[in-house]
Amino acid sequence: MFEDLITSKARVKVLRVFLENPTEMYHVRELVRRTSDEINAVRRELSFLEKKGILNREPRANRVYYSLSKNYSFYFDLLKLGAKSLGLGAAILKNRARMGKIKYAALSGKFVRRMPKNPEDIDVLVVGTVVLPELALLIREEEKRINSEINYTVMAEEEFDFRKKRRDPFILSILLGSKVMVIGDEESMLA
Repeated sequence: MFEDLITSKARVKVLRVFLENPTEMYHVRELVRRTSDEINAVRRELSFLEKKGILNREPRANRVYYSLSKNYSFYFDLLKLGAKSLGLGAAILKNRARMGKIKYAALSGKFVRRMPKNPEDIDVLVVGTVVLPELALLIREEEKRINSEINYTVMAEEEFDFRKKRRDPFILSILLGSKVMVIGDEESMLA
């Protein structure tokens, strides 16, 4: 996705690192290792992204660290793009045909932002006729990658509609919380 919008391959690689771990800070050398790019290319992109307000620059002792700027006007939009083009969101989209007939797939805002969560919080909601082993495989792969457990719920469309009409507290907590729609339209999901 990013390659469709951004012509600089080095910039795409740098952005991917930050969007995969939006709460982390990175030193230039760490970014060079993660992107496998030349140090000058990484520095050039960091400078560009800092000037645009996308990244924060923070000197510490004799090192400089960079992190995503929450003050960037399109911060949450960037996170949504990242959620759909990287990690679990990208895997769901790529494997959509093998996973059955999915009407809605949504990632929670806390999951996308890598925020601390309660044990009962749902990270992923999938509604439709889902091939559970396929989804479970994608979830396990993402859990290994992010080194964290992912709480997910799968529902048939009829059950979801029934529980939504009954104003089920569990469903309402998901619908009223922040989320990134990977598949489906949020407006029709809420209607």
